[in-house]
Amino acid sequence: MTEYRLEPSSDATATPKRLAILRPETAARVLVDRDETVMTVPHLLLREIILIQICVVALAVLSLFFDSPLEGIADPTNTPNPAKAPWYFLGLQELLHYFPPVVAGVLIPGLVVMAMVVIPYFRTNLEDRGFLEGSPRRQMTLLTMFTVAIVAFLAAWRVWAVMVPTLVLYSAMVLPSLPPCPPSWRRRLVRVTLSDWIMTWFVAVAVILTLIGTFFRGPGWKWIWPWQGGVSL
Repeated sequence: MTEYRLEPSSDATATPKRLAILRPETAARVLVDRDETVMTVPHLLLREIILIQICVVALAVLSLFFDSPLEGIADPTNTPNPAKAPWYFLGLQELLHYFPPVVAGVLIPGLVVMAMVVIPYFRTNLEDRGFLEGSPRRQMTLLTMFTVAIVAFLAAWRVWAVMVPTLVLYSAMVLPSLPPCPPSWRRRLVRVTLSDWIMTWFVAVAVILTLIGTFFRGPGWKWIWPWQGGVSL
């Protein structure tokens, strides 16, 4: 803060002659307490290196006791039925069962990639506030409108594998606003941020689609039960 001081002249009746500006040497204030934070290097980097080495050793040990589930040599004249993609693409392949190729193979993956690029630029969770801690009524209204639109779209295309986890997650998000909700659950669910809810939905949908494509799709991409055979890993 700047301090202004008037220095009078030798004549007591005269007006002041000089104006002195004093700038005290003060250190910048610390606005955020950083006692609970650590540097990325070496603390985080060292732990990641150790975890990678543990995973490599574990995979090497498992390879000594279990063979990789490889099939026979590829034959271009004999296409297996069903022709399944690698497990990390089975979710997209499962979406092809519900949507046209342009939607499932281009539009939906493109929107996901675009969201991953754009979302970090939004000012979200700057205060680490739960989704229902601000204005619950407004948040629940927007959430309900968005969920109804998504569920209607999924019901029109009969995408039950995505609609069911969407409704389950919506039920978990609105549970704190219901009177039967236990207080311990309410305190825990209210503090969950919107980004955590979105990530939970994305992981749940990806896992469910992958499991369905792996264990419940047989010849002709028809629904089968795992004990009926026809499962191709």
